[in-house]
Amino acid sequence: MERINFELYDIENEKKLISKEYRRLLRILKNRLNPSSKKSLRHAFDLAVDAHSKTRRKSGELYIFHPIAVANIVTEEIGLGVTSAICALLHDTVEDTDLTIEEIQISLGTEVAKIVEGLTKISNIIDTSSSMQIENYKKLIVTLAEDVRVILIKIADRLHNMRTMDAMSPDKQKKIASETLFLYAPLANRIGLHAIKSELEDLSLKYLEPKEYRDIALKLKETKRQRTKQIHEFIQPIEEQLSQLGYKFKIYGRPKSIYSIWNKIHKKGVPFEEVFDLLAIRIILDVPVEKEKQECWNVYSIITENYIPSSERLRDWISKPKSNGYEALHTTVMGPGGKFIEVQIRTARMDEVAERGIAAHLFYKEGKMGIEKNPVDEWLKRIAEKLKQSTDSALDLVDDFKLDLYNEEIYVFTPKGELKMMPNGSTILDFAFEIHSGLGRKCIGAKVNHKLVPISHKIENGTQIEILTSAKQRPNDDWLNIANTSKAKAAIKNSLKSEIRAEAALGKEILLRKLSAINADYNQENLQILINHYKKTNHLSFLCDVKNENINLQDLKKFKIIAGQIKLDKPKKTKESESKISDQDVIQKVKETLKHNADLLIMGEDSSKIKYSYASCCNPIPGDDVFGFITINDGVKIHRINCPNAVQLMSKYNYRIVRTKWSQSKEIAFLTGFKISGIDGLGLINKLTKIISEDYNVNIRSISIESEEGIFEGIVKLYVNDIEQLETLINNIKKLDGVIDIKRIEE
Repeated sequence: MERINFELYDIENEKKLISKEYRRLLRILKNRLNPSSKKSLRHAFDLAVDAHSKTRRKSGELYIFHPIAVANIVTEEIGLGVTSAICALLHDTVEDTDLTIEEIQISLGTEVAKIVEGLTKISNIIDTSSSMQIENYKKLIVTLAEDVRVILIKIADRLHNMRTMDAMSPDKQKKIASETLFLYAPLANRIGLHAIKSELEDLSLKYLEPKEYRDIALKLKETKRQRTKQIHEFIQPIEEQLSQLGYKFKIYGRPKSIYSIWNKIHKKGVPFEEVFDLLAIRIILDVPVEKEKQECWNVYSIITENYIPSSERLRDWISKPKSNGYEALHTTVMGPGGKFIEVQIRTARMDEVAERGIAAHLFYKEGKMGIEKNPVDEWLKRIAEKLKQSTDSALDLVDDFKLDLYNEEIYVFTPKGELKMMPNGSTILDFAFEIHSGLGRKCIGAKVNHKLVPISHKIENGTQIEILTSAKQRPNDDWLNIANTSKAKAAIKNSLKSEIRAEAALGKEILLRKLSAINADYNQENLQILINHYKKTNHLSFLCDVKNENINLQDLKKFKIIAGQIKLDKPKKTKESESKISDQDVIQKVKETLKHNADLLIMGEDSSKIKYSYASCCNPIPGDDVFGFITINDGVKIHRINCPNAVQLMSKYNYRIVRTKWSQSKEIAFLTGFKISGIDGLGLINKLTKIISEDYNVNIRSISIESEEGIFEGIVKLYVNDIEQLETLINNIKKLDGVIDIKRIEE
């Protein structure tokens, strides 16, 4: 453990510094304080100072400097009020000191106690590999839905920790930086704290990739003079025109964040010198709210009159703000010297929202009035609803929540022209569920700008989408791989669970009737015996298989029933060994048995003397290795030696098996078939039938091809003379464009 020499610290000087920081907090809040709130703030400050009086940080300074710094960030940089400042001062007291939630509630009220309790719940998020970590993330998400101030204070806490992490060990630095990049930076971005998000990313990179961070920082420093000149040249004509037109405005340039530059270097695989849009110019207009949109577009026209814009890089977040409330016009233009420059146009109100995020919207009892309509409310409401309905594990919940954190928005239109906002990367299926869960469950595809597309189609900005439905459509497991939004995934999971439960209920009714017929009870013990006997994992899968007739319940008649309970005999060793015999073992076992049977049956020759037929369980054709089985009423049944029933026939009725071989005659046609799958294409069925009927003169009994999501699957049944003809046919069909897999039907 690191040793700290407390003699190095001047206690009296520290007290003065603490008082100075507190006075700074009072200055920030002076317009929001009244006698009552000022008294509460002072009481919270005294509680925090007393609780942390014996604690120091790794750097050696008194711990109380940390909660005061967090309170200053919360009020000055985020823009929250007195209640949040009080909670920030106390945010570590319950976890790290003897102060209790009950004491805080008595002295400062229920609202403060509830927020501090929320901060305490999520204070232990450290190790992303542990199950406890995932549960803590879930608590964080729950708390976010309950009171967003908890998250805002937690982000301020994390920001100060990141700013003062130099005294920690490198391992701890990397761990905290990783977590910050994983959750806190995207969370800050999602609730609109763009400046804090950028700083968190930069600080994370500083500890995770220190060399690359220093290299980029050094190159930014070295190119500062060149950049300043470029900014001045760009701004000058714009500034003159705006002034002539009488605008009140601010205009300034800045480089992109170090993390943003690092990200572009790695994503595009280019050096620092080839990152083309290092600069961003921001224009902030002072105009009335009712003229905001018009004046922003007017300024955009002035920009594009002076510089050539990139049409692909126009972002209109004024007509339709981001879901976190962000409003601005973004464009990228070719600036002086042939360098691309990003330009952001916004008003003073929009800038307040961009810098302070959700805090600029929220209406708190502490006296901060924001805009009546808060665009983040819908997002928070959706999270709260998902938490109430969700039966997912904490890990699934966090994964889905991260989807909402990381994705940027795109805009699409309904057939009626309504504008809808979707996360970037959303599919048609996501869009259907976004409109209505009932529409999502019946979705079979869509028309995008009048062109038919599958449910997996990724939607693009500005397209018009018409969802197509079918009453027969039902969600399946594959949909979870197609959906990308948490809302769609949650709805699909709920639908699948409902269907499973419904199928299981029908299976239970069938099982109850079967058990009643053999005087057996339906209870947990009997159910578990049956689950084990039929080798199922749980009761739902077992009951679903009962309903779908995937389990042969005729076996129930063989069970011993004593007082309503099922009693199973222990399986004999020979049967255990038989159940484990491989296909190759089956073939070898049959061949060895056939050697000892003297009878010889020549199929296709003189069939009037010997009655025989072909077993439907394996559909043998000439060329297959086969054996004959003497039945009681149907003469000899011909089976393939790798028939699924071969082991049972050999073990029970060895004496009834006869050696068999095919004659050379090819006048008889045998029914067989194959399964085929691949990528769908125009004229595929026509090409397939041409090879079978025209090229090989083979009769088709039936053909069934289904296509979904651009993938086709089908079954073809036909008559062939022998296996050689079938194999030649299959080999030639494999050569067709789009055919991925083709194999003979085994049964």
